[in-house]
Amino acid sequence: MPLCLLDHPLAAHFVTHLRDKTTKPATFRTLTYQLSLLLAMEATRDLPTAEKPIETPLEPVAGRVLVQPLVVVPVLRAGLGMVQPFLDLFPDVSVGYIGLERDHETARAHSYYCKLPPLAGNRVLVIDPMLATGGSAAQALALVKAGGAVDPRLVCIVAAPEGVAEVERHHPGVVIHTAALDRALNARKYILPGLGDFGDRLYGT
Repeated sequence: MPLCLLDHPLAAHFVTHLRDKTTKPATFRTLTYQLSLLLAMEATRDLPTAEKPIETPLEPVAGRVLVQPLVVVPVLRAGLGMVQPFLDLFPDVSVGYIGLERDHETARAHSYYCKLPPLAGNRVLVIDPMLATGGSAAQALALVKAGGAVDPRLVCIVAAPEGVAEVERHHPGVVIHTAALDRALNARKYILPGLGDFGDRLYGT
């Protein structure tokens, strides 16, 4: 599976402060925005462009413009914290939503909400901060594929090897963009060293 690990000193800096248990929710949200901005740039590095002739104040020139619309699909609720950078960066972006809730006893996710814009012909990015067991990511990818997505990609902040393997098992070849590949899952299926419950830390719950 193509696993794209974000290699940038700022990314390492942001991840360190996200991991720190003393980081307050307001700072956590800012760091999430900043790191998601870097991930958004990396995950869209190969977006197709087309030539566009324009006039500068001095002379004509052939520039390049984006030609493929972007769809971002956050997995609720934690994925919402990663959406804004995509909206700020891209002129033609739609947002879908997938609600998946993990049962803390079984560590399995069940779907409670799914609202998707048209996906066919668009670049589709599923965004979920934590790739732990991989169950939620695999379900979300299956939903967007059923909705017409071709070659969807997964963007997360922290991934566990078990989650990467699970996505590969269900969706071979799907590209995963992440800022950190952590050691393993613990007995409760939380990522180690991880950063705790992302949604709780994002919203102070």
